[in-house]
Amino acid sequence: MISRTRLQQQLADLQDITAPGKGINRLAFTDADWQGRAYLMSLMREAGMELREDAFGNVIGHVKGADEGLPAVMFGSHGDSVPEGGNFDGIVGILAAIETVRSMRENGFTSRRPLEVVLFLCEESSRFSAATLGSRAMRGELSHDDLLRLHDKEGHTLYEVLKSRHLDPDHIESARYTRPLRAFLELHIEQGKVLEHEGLPIGLVTGIAAPTRFYVNFHGSADHSGATPMNLRHDGLCAASEAVLAVEREASSYTEAPVVGTVGILQVTPGVMNVIPGEVRIGVDIRSISAEAKDAVEQAVRQDIEAIAERRQLTYDIELVSKEQPAHMDAALVDLLEETAKELAIPCCRMMSGAGHDSMHWADYAPTAMLFIPCRAGISHNPAEFAKLEDIVRGTELLSAAVRKLASD
Repeated sequence: MISRTRLQQQLADLQDITAPGKGINRLAFTDADWQGRAYLMSLMREAGMELREDAFGNVIGHVKGADEGLPAVMFGSHGDSVPEGGNFDGIVGILAAIETVRSMRENGFTSRRPLEVVLFLCEESSRFSAATLGSRAMRGELSHDDLLRLHDKEGHTLYEVLKSRHLDPDHIESARYTRPLRAFLELHIEQGKVLEHEGLPIGLVTGIAAPTRFYVNFHGSADHSGATPMNLRHDGLCAASEAVLAVEREASSYTEAPVVGTVGILQVTPGVMNVIPGEVRIGVDIRSISAEAKDAVEQAVRQDIEAIAERRQLTYDIELVSKEQPAHMDAALVDLLEETAKELAIPCCRMMSGAGHDSMHWADYAPTAMLFIPCRAGISHNPAEFAKLEDIVRGTELLSAAVRKLASD
């Protein structure tokens, strides 16, 4: 039996674990994130799991099965947040996973297969401009060079940050997960408005869109704003402004598959009123469920940037941050979730995920699926993010029932 009271109390406890500011501030590897991690680890131990940590800091809670030789069932989510975020993104999934194991123990359920509950580190891209880093480390997709290349706004490299938490970045390859899996499941808030609009408590994800992210640095000339005629200017900000609109235009005009494009970072140097902006840096995020569509828009944007720079007689360079592949969920596993939802009399629908998740890195390793629950007004990454307790409980009940089926086959 899933405990509504326990979930409510744990959500309240985690809400208190945050750095100062609006909403929830548990940026990856900060003190608040580490306190949240310690709290979640304590819950995992209380649920009877044997814990191990990898070189990146991901936490895996093991529950022995009657036959330890069988491929395990893995489920979980992440614990970090964006700056001034909400208390449900990621947290709902890991709490549901812990509650699933705890309720099994209380009900005397013995799993035939081993179970692995995973708490992923650094899912959000907010600190290092690259998402799902914990999952990537576990899948062997994070190199030592990546640790030195990725850095936060203060200039601290990911390598240095891992060292500061007494982790083992020099042996990051040891974080690679190599055990066979029967399935991977993740419960998450939708972060959109579809379920609320449809009046449904559960969404079954059939595919996850993936981002391509890159920085564009425009190198203009920082000249005097009064003494430089308009026809002799090489304004980096004007070039960047055209590029921002190009991202919007190219993503909007692609019709073969939905594509979204965003410029979420704009840094202007020297950033004073009386100097023409010389150096300007923008951060571009392009996403689609179709790799072909995403690549086509990326190439169109790159061509636009080249033309803008040539016309304005300035130079530029592009730094690729990440280029991830969209993930398709396992059809049989989605069917199992749908059948289980019907058995529990929980209405549901099938849907796509526009946001990226840890699950996307496991789809080529094991049968993978996601469950969405609604979030109010589709708001996420915001202090106003909210999910009803009844929806969290229903989602946990469905996750638990599905895990029991998979653990018994």
